[in-house]
Amino acid sequence: MSCLVLRDDSGPVRTLTLNDPDRRNPVGLDLRIALLGELETAMADPAVRAIVLTGAGPVFCAGGDLKAMGRKPAAEALELLESAQAVVRTILAGPTPVVAAVEAAAFGAGVALASACDRVVATAGTRFRATFTGVGLCVDMGIFWSLPQRVGIAWARRMLLFGDTADGTRAFGIGLVDELAEPGAALTAALATARRVAQGPPAAQAAVKAMLGLAGGDREAVLSAEAEHQSTLTDTRDFAEGIAAFRERRPAVFTGDA
Repeated sequence: MSCLVLRDDSGPVRTLTLNDPDRRNPVGLDLRIALLGELETAMADPAVRAIVLTGAGPVFCAGGDLKAMGRKPAAEALELLESAQAVVRTILAGPTPVVAAVEAAAFGAGVALASACDRVVATAGTRFRATFTGVGLCVDMGIFWSLPQRVGIAWARRMLLFGDTADGTRAFGIGLVDELAEPGAALTAALATARRVAQGPPAAQAAVKAMLGLAGGDREAVLSAEAEHQSTLTDTRDFAEGIAAFRERRPAVFTGDA
């Protein structure tokens, strides 16, 4: 078990905790690899009947690891993006229900992780923001599939293109959040929900997940197109500018140049 993802079993429920709290649990390459391994192990274990995904510390996930990013050729970026999508594919297509416990904030990749889960528990004050355009990228980790499935195309456009932020109450109203908990109690509520679903018939629940994955369009086509766009954007001046501006703590100046 990697120190970047903690595992805790309580009966048939396995809790996986993103464990980089000092940096608000960014989804870098090492964390993605660790999380994928833990998810695959849990999905293959018949004793695990439900999975809870949460973050250590006060924040669920602040998004991608911008400090580790930089301009790179599209072919190289595509390989990394496909590894990130493997995490989301495992959540979406795996047979075991996954419940997200979200506190304080889910940004970028954090929204992607949460929205891919079968149920999202959050607090009223939790903030959800999905845009990556601030650093010259679109979004990845399956969010072009999972977010519209949850909130519809209109709210997906507001979040992905215009950068709108939804607090927990709004997110509950539009379907991004399924259950509101008291501040500090999202994990407790998620565990209660996970214990309840863990009592259900695993094969039937796996079939329900599989069939729901077919609703609304071709998921694989969406994921492939998403990776293609994102890998191309990784090899642009605007992405390099966005990262430089982030590091220099200044507004980015985007030109649209290749």
